[in-house]
Amino acid sequence: MEVNIKELDNNTVILKLDGDIDVYTSSDLKDSIFSQIELGAKKIIVDMEDVYYIDSSGIGVFISALGTFKKVNGKICFVKVTDPVKKVFELTKINSFFPVFTTETEALANF
Repeated sequence: MEVNIKELDNNTVILKLDGDIDVYTSSDLKDSIFSQIELGAKKIIVDMEDVYYIDSSGIGVFISALGTFKKVNGKICFVKVTDPVKKVFELTKINSFFPVFTTETEALANF
């Protein structure tokens, strides 16, 4: 999995993910998210357009990030979630904890 980071301003970043999120790649994802929190990001948009598989370790990274974000009054959301990942989100109910939007513009309007 590859993580590309696009900084929109001092508080907002987009993490563009490409590839599977599983036990082998989730630590890289965690490092990327938490480094952005340490750098002061308060809003993270996770672009899932090129992610077609996520397992429980990936879900765990996002739940862990949510807890940390709540402590700093931050927000995290998802955009462009593919159908296979959307099914996992629905089964695990993660979509009840994180907003999911169709576009980055829609996500930014709801922050």
